[in-house]
Amino acid sequence: MHLDDIRLAVIGLGYVGLPLAVEFGKVRPVVGFDINTKRIDQLKAGVDQTLETSQEELESASELSFTTEINDLTPCNCYIVTVPTPIDEHKRPDLTPLIRASETVGKVLKKGDIVIYESTVYPGCTEEDCVPVLEKQSGLKFNVDFFCGYSPERINPGDKEHRVTTIRKVTSGSTPEIADLVDSLYRQIIIAGTHKASSIRVAEAAKVIENTQRDVNIALINELALLFNKLGIDTLEVLEAAGTKWNFLPFRPGLVGGHCIGVDPYYLTHKAQAVGYHPEVILAGRRINDGMGAYVADEVVKLLIKRKQNPVGARALVLGLSFKENCPDLRNTRAVDIIQNLKNYNLEVDVHDPWVDPAEAMHEYGIQIVPSPESKQYDAVILTVAHKQFKEIGATAIRGWLKNDQGVLFDVKAILPRESVDARL
Repeated sequence: MHLDDIRLAVIGLGYVGLPLAVEFGKVRPVVGFDINTKRIDQLKAGVDQTLETSQEELESASELSFTTEINDLTPCNCYIVTVPTPIDEHKRPDLTPLIRASETVGKVLKKGDIVIYESTVYPGCTEEDCVPVLEKQSGLKFNVDFFCGYSPERINPGDKEHRVTTIRKVTSGSTPEIADLVDSLYRQIIIAGTHKASSIRVAEAAKVIENTQRDVNIALINELALLFNKLGIDTLEVLEAAGTKWNFLPFRPGLVGGHCIGVDPYYLTHKAQAVGYHPEVILAGRRINDGMGAYVADEVVKLLIKRKQNPVGARALVLGLSFKENCPDLRNTRAVDIIQNLKNYNLEVDVHDPWVDPAEAMHEYGIQIVPSPESKQYDAVILTVAHKQFKEIGATAIRGWLKNDQGVLFDVKAILPRESVDARL
């Protein structure tokens, strides 16, 4: 197959798939496929609820079409799969979306076709888990009748500086020839350039360790924050002082959620255990980061008790539900850990987030979003996400939501002046 012969489809139009489809749709015909009818209807109307693409950007992708019909994929011969790869309640990889997407592609797969995966997985997943599904559904033989590639997504939700085209792309293919073709395809849109890995397994491993490395580094800073709190030292001041050295890494403490950093390490540890290796540092980092929500809730309750405030029946306001600032993405948000732990202490908890879709918050977590907090209503306010709106409101106004001077303002993200808050990580 020649580059000019590729008839492209993008399977899954979420935070990863849509920006990719839009960029390809500027230079070649692309079929954007998703099983979510509501999502497709919105995109056809020029609306992207993830806020990753604007109406103008959607309109600029003049060769991009949207569909939920599998038959519309039949003319295509190259499929890029960009579905989520979450974890289940036991923190094990949940390949359900990936397997179902592979089944869909397998039904339209023809001789000579290429399937490229972008979803974050453990090394070996593409060839060991996805390829058999493609073979079963299509009746074709891998690397004889059809081929695969892997090019891990590097989308950073809410980041308007680092976009799909400006982030260097790792590529790979199941044969040297397919690797060259996959690399050439992405180089049509990736202005930052590409890095062609020697194999699919290398590309898979490279992706999964990117966020594992960040997770472990943040876990170290979170553990230091727990220590410095016991020592009565302000963590941010320590980090700012240490940061004056040129090679000190500028990580900050906080909640670690989202679709990548809080998930990817479990994919790697799952594979490690499957081959008989018990990872220690990675899982230790995960335990620390997964425990930060409970720690914050505990500290808030302790502060209330020290101020002779009864936490039972007290009202708390959590500012921020999305997993990161200036972004509506709710996937694997760890703000819910704070909310649940406060409720376990029998506090009444309100949640306010100007970025989040209230219907999605209710559907995903059963959480009702408060449209606008009222003054003098709360015994505690916990600022969990560094949304620009919260910075603009400022400490004085936020403290105005507390009932009295005995109320607690806990700044998880350390975005307010130190002297204006009662505690922070």
